[in-house]
Amino acid sequence: MKKFIVEFGMGTDFHGQDVTKAAKKAVKDAVSRSCLCGLDEVLGLTVAVSRPEEVDCAEVASALPVGTVEVRPVKGGLTVDGLCIEAFGDRDCSIEAALAAVEVFITE
Repeated sequence: MKKFIVEFGMGTDFHGQDVTKAAKKAVKDAVSRSCLCGLDEVLGLTVAVSRPEEVDCAEVASALPVGTVEVRPVKGGLTVDGLCIEAFGDRDCSIEAALAAVEVFITE
């Protein structure tokens, strides 16, 4: 397998502090800058979030429309103070930000 594409994206969850939602948005952001049409290869996703143990890998993988997806959550991302709005279901007053690297591997 040969690495063909590497693209980065960033995603946030302003309300709910859900690292899976932030990671999924980061993947969608990365994919929005790369054309993956017709590729049915192996896709590697590395998502950096503040609480990698909470990432639902299957949910994050669903952000990619093609290929065999392998998700690897790692410690990283960013948690910053935000606004507490109880009506939005905030679990605390922070904002979660995630960074994703999408790698496409093709057969040589």
